[in-house]
Parts: sequence; C-alpha cells; structure tokens
Amino acid sequence: MAKRVMSNIKLGIFVLAGIFFLILLLYMIGRNRNLFGDNYVLKARFENVQGLVSGNNVRFAGIQAGTVKKIRILSDTVIEVTMIIDTKMKEVIRKNAVVSIGTDGLVGNKVVNIIPAGVPGMLAEDGDILASKKSIDTEGMIQTLHKTNNDVAEIAEGLKTTVQRLNSSQALWTLLNDNTLPQNLHRSLISVRQATSRADNMMTELQEIVSGIKNGKGSAGALLVDSSFAINLNEAVRTVKTAGHHADSLAIVVNRMVSGMEQDINTGNGSIHALLKDSLIVGKLNASLDQIEKAAEGFNQNMEALKHSFLFRGYFKKLEKQQKNNPPTKTAGY
Repeated sequence: MAKRVMSNIKLGIFVLAGIFFLILLLYMIGRNRNLFGDNYVLKARFENVQGLVSGNNVRFAGIQAGTVKKIRILSDTVIEVTMIIDTKMKEVIRKNAVVSIGTDGLVGNKVVNIIPAGVPGMLAEDGDILASKKSIDTEGMIQTLHKTNNDVAEIAEGLKTTVQRLNSSQALWTLLNDNTLPQNLHRSLISVRQATSRADNMMTELQEIVSGIKNGKGSAGALLVDSSFAINLNEAVRTVKTAGHHADSLAIVVNRMVSGMEQDINTGNGSIHALLKDSLIVGKLNASLDQIEKAAEGFNQNMEALKHSFLFRGYFKKLEKQQKNNPPTKTAGY
C-alpha cells in the first residue's frame, strides 16, 4: 500500500514538472512573439504582401522588433499589415520610417523591415500607419534572371557564330598575317596626323583672316568696315551707270546716223550715195586726181630747172650748205 502511494506521488510530481515546463516553454515562445510583455501597434499598407503571414518577424534596421499580428485586405489594391512592436522600440522608430517586405535569407520566411529615414522626425505612436515601398519580388527576380539568361544565351550563340565565321575567313587571316600591315597603318596614321596639322594651320590662318577682316585690314576689311570706302564704291558704281547711260545715248545717235546713211545710200540721196554709187562723179574725181598729179610733176620739173638756172644757182647752193651745217633734228615718234 505504501509502495503504491509512493508511485502516485512520483507520478504527480512528474506531471506537475511537465506542466510547469510546458508553461515555461509557452511563456518563452510568447515572449519571443511579444505575446507577453508591453508592446504597441504599427501599421503599413502594401499592394502585394508576397506571401507574408501572421507571426512573421518584424525587424528595425536588422534588429528583431516585433511580429506581424494581422493581415487585412482593404481593397483589391490595398492590403493592411498590423504589426506588434516591442515598447523598447518606441524611442527609435519614427513616423517617417519606411516599411518594406523582405526575405529572411535567400529562400527563407518573409519578414517586415522597418527602415529609418535618416532625417529627424516625430516618434511613431500606437496605431500609426507608416509609409511603405514596393520591395523586390523573388518571383519577379527569377523571371528577370530567366529573361537575362535567355538574352545571354542568344548573345553567346551570336558570338559563337561570329567566331566561327572569323575562323573560317581566309581574307581576315591573310590580312592579319600580312607583315606590312603595321607599317602601312603607321604611315596612314602619320598621313592623318599631317593632314590634321595642315587643317589646324588652315583654321589658324582662316581665323587670322577673319580677325583681320573684322579689324578692317585688307580690301575685304575696308569694304566691310570702312564706310568711306563703301561711299566711294557707291559713287564709282553711279559713275559707271552714268557712263553706261551716255554710251547708250551715243549708241542711239550712231544708230540714227548709220540708219540715215543707209537710207541715203538706198534712196540715192546725199553725197555718200554719189561717192559710192555715182560712176560719173567717180570718173570726175579720178580725172581731178590725175590733173593734180600732173601739175605736181610739172611743178617739180620747174623747181629743178630753177635750181640749175644761173640766177638762182647760188641761192640753192647756199641753202644746201646751211642744211649740211645745221641738219634738222628728228622729233621722237617720227
């Protein structure tokens, strides 16, 4: 009988110890989840919570600060997340902090990260709604990586094709194996350098010319800058125009004279027609010229006879001596 009582006592002590251990374990879990102890509530709103569930951790600057209490759908585009935050964080979390949803590790559970704004602000109070920002979705990252992998595969395939074409190109390898190619390239570079130097010199000279023109140097500068030169040029142009008008008037007069002469010739009037077309007048002119020529010949004979006459022989000899002593000077141009 005493043995049975002792067994019941031991069983009772074991059960009480188990219950106490269970209570202690629940207390420790609850304390870790902020179920027991002082806390306050903060909220944030998102378009997509990316698999966040109640009980996930809340961290402030990487430090455990609380847990997710509740997730509530407000509309088809707004989801409200209620967080239980430890009271000791009430002195550091401010209203301008930003909330985002992340991942605990690469593929771990979802966590809520409260990021400090980095600027002064009022401390957050119980029930405040903090600003949120869209976080990077793992699924979106995987899709982006998949697309990037496909693009890289296409690029690699294109590079492979290009390399194969280069390997099979005889012309390229012939060009690369040409020993004279570096020398030709060096010469080409020298030519390009010389051409560039000449172009620089030309630009410098052109700038000097433009500067000289701006300063009024040279005929172009005088034309552009000197107002008196422009006035003289205008006067010269007017003079040329006036001369042109006079030339036109003279040409009109000459045309009229030519027309009158042509009319006299065609109609048989005037002295010009008589000289050109009247054969009788032409004959008379020829006869007059013959008589003049004969008279001149007779006069020469008479003068020669006078030279040999004893009355005038001394005079002509004296005249010849004077001409020999004082020969006539020739005028330039004759």
